[in-house]
Amino acid sequence: MKQIFIFLLAIATLFSCTNKETTKPAIPKDEEIEQKVEAHLQKMTLEEKIGQMTQLTINVLGEPGSALRDDFQVSEAMLDTVIRIYKVGSILNTPGVAQTREKWHEIISKIQEKSMEEIGIPCIYGLDQIHGSTYILDGTMFPQTLNMGATFNRSLVRRGGEITAYETKAGSVPWTFAPTVDLGRDARWPRMWENFGEDAYVNAQMGREAVIGHQGESPNEIGKEQIAVCMKHYMGYGTPFSGKDRTPAIISERQLREKHFAPYLEAIKAGALSVMGNSASINGMPVHASYELLTEWLKEDLNWDGMIVTDWADINNLYTREKVAKDKKEAIKMAINAGIDMAMEPYSWDFCVLLKELVEEDEVKMSRIDDAVRRVLRMKYRLGLFETPVYEVEDFPLFGGEKFGKAALQAAEESIVLLKNEDDILPLTDGKKILVTGPNANSMRTLNGGWSYTWQGKGADMFAAKHNTIQEALTSKFGSKNVVYEPGVTYNNDGEYWEENDPEITKAVAAALGVDVIFACIGENSYCETPGNLTDLTLSENQLNLVKALSKTGKPIVLVINSGRPRVISKIEPLANAVVNVMLPGNFGGDALANLLSGDVNFSGKLPFSYPKAVNSLGSYDYKPSEQTGTMEGAYNYNSQISFQWAFGYGLSYTDFEYSNISVDKASFTANDELTFSVDVTNTGDVAGKESVLLFSSDMVASLTPDVRRLRNFEKVEIQAGETQTVSMTIKGSDLAFVGSDGKWILEEGDFKMQAGDEVIDIVCSETKKWETPNI
Repeated sequence: MKQIFIFLLAIATLFSCTNKETTKPAIPKDEEIEQKVEAHLQKMTLEEKIGQMTQLTINVLGEPGSALRDDFQVSEAMLDTVIRIYKVGSILNTPGVAQTREKWHEIISKIQEKSMEEIGIPCIYGLDQIHGSTYILDGTMFPQTLNMGATFNRSLVRRGGEITAYETKAGSVPWTFAPTVDLGRDARWPRMWENFGEDAYVNAQMGREAVIGHQGESPNEIGKEQIAVCMKHYMGYGTPFSGKDRTPAIISERQLREKHFAPYLEAIKAGALSVMGNSASINGMPVHASYELLTEWLKEDLNWDGMIVTDWADINNLYTREKVAKDKKEAIKMAINAGIDMAMEPYSWDFCVLLKELVEEDEVKMSRIDDAVRRVLRMKYRLGLFETPVYEVEDFPLFGGEKFGKAALQAAEESIVLLKNEDDILPLTDGKKILVTGPNANSMRTLNGGWSYTWQGKGADMFAAKHNTIQEALTSKFGSKNVVYEPGVTYNNDGEYWEENDPEITKAVAAALGVDVIFACIGENSYCETPGNLTDLTLSENQLNLVKALSKTGKPIVLVINSGRPRVISKIEPLANAVVNVMLPGNFGGDALANLLSGDVNFSGKLPFSYPKAVNSLGSYDYKPSEQTGTMEGAYNYNSQISFQWAFGYGLSYTDFEYSNISVDKASFTANDELTFSVDVTNTGDVAGKESVLLFSSDMVASLTPDVRRLRNFEKVEIQAGETQTVSMTIKGSDLAFVGSDGKWILEEGDFKMQAGDEVIDIVCSETKKWETPNI
């Protein structure tokens, strides 16, 4: 009997190994790199291996108090402790505020010199370069990720990645903790602006472009002007049940697989070298302790040899916050065995001591340690850090230059969304006198948001002083004699992000009496992560009162919304003649807005999220059919109509586009087919414009209640006045599959409707297919 059991176990093991080997490596293996990794691994001590799995923040290395001063200095004593004694292999973060390229070169040169001297392995330094040169002064700041989603322009995202990589490498930093591809499906969430919006497909497509932009198309050879990405926050982080940061999510495994995993799958297929974990829990399981999600879904199912790093102190949080471990030692055991390769500690090296004890006690296997270290070393070799641990500043002459600035300006222009334009009040005609008012009218901090020079975005008004606020840009565009500035409401920039000073609304109302048009710049001050939590999504009372008072003047009002999430404005939207949502457009946002308001550039942005009408009516565009029914007659009368202020994909232009002649090359299809859809788009207006053509699908009947519709492709085109373009988009039949009740992908026989603009066409799946693999 025992022999039979051993035989069956051997067969099962062989099958399991064979199954993994049949999965094509997500990143092609480079034998030369693998040989170098193995050679280095064989000569490393346990202490050196654990050091490579450890990441500390730069402030640990600072001279006492220097992180609080303008001139950060590395402490030789602390550097010796961290590198020589504990063999730490990674450092992250900025010392308080953004630094110059020269200062980064100085800091990282010292770290690399010590690291190569003591352990013969370069350090890998990481920064949150979230929307451009976040932490390197005088670089190019792009719009935030949510804005980049609003462009629906893949090429802009890729170009933004290329420029960010170039400027990050100018500071000798080889690794960014970006892009963020959580699905921002809860408007309350304070990190909504860090993602490409609420849709899985948009996040997957834009995430892919960001990977290629930052890393290039050869992940085994990251070039001189490229850096490694870190996809985050794997996964389900963007839909906390409470709407608050780092709080639990309740997501079915079907939804995890079908939607939340999709951006990571696409990014890893594109060669993403690293992933950061979700700080919170899903269905009660902290992601940092989930072997299923970290090892099985990511590493094994995808045959991915990249590296997983924790978020800030998230191993500690397994026992301090999540309460699944009794102490730090048990938390380390759980996380490492689950599949974490590097711990963003970030302040203490006791991780090194405790993990060594766990290995000596056989609580963490040496094979798990070796696997993690291979992944860290492999990434360092792919980055070329052993050959070139530091770069020279002068080798990057395009840093912060005009060419890069133009790219960021275009991205901002294409991201800003025109939501309302009654009586064509916009573009503004020459000679109009305007009032610029509201707390966001004269602030670089609010244009940039968080992760801008500092974590919370404070200091942007100083560091970005050479750029134009909205008020400055409108003054430059329309002339100082035509622009009056009176804020009426201002933020307390020394307090919490939501704090406002005592309002002076009467001053703004008085100023409005002498102008033709009012531009009320409303929204939020900057925030980041948990400090951005809120309890009410409604716009602040002071700002609502400002707009209400201004409306009584009878002057036309243009609302300019400048915020990282959609604050509810349904009480004042009817008072406005036009509404423009700039979100967080970055340093060039003021100039971009001025170009759009003047008509020098046409609006082309579309909402990458559903804008809520009420705080108790949140939702996403891919809702269920039962959520759009009218009143049910009979004993139980109710109305379940889902309602948005503005829908996902909505955005106006100064011209009109007419859709016609939708067609498909295969009206009947199977899972293995490719379907090409074509639709004619005509610019029926008088000015050129860019249109994002969105292709949606609707599954008419399914074994599980289908979504009302899903975005399947998009293409942005520029069309001249009077011109017609035929836009073609291709999808696979398998793209229309969903995850069934048994957790397996299935494409079911039956009818689908496909829609682009107001054009609809029917297609039919002729046969059902179910997949046995976790991904298709």
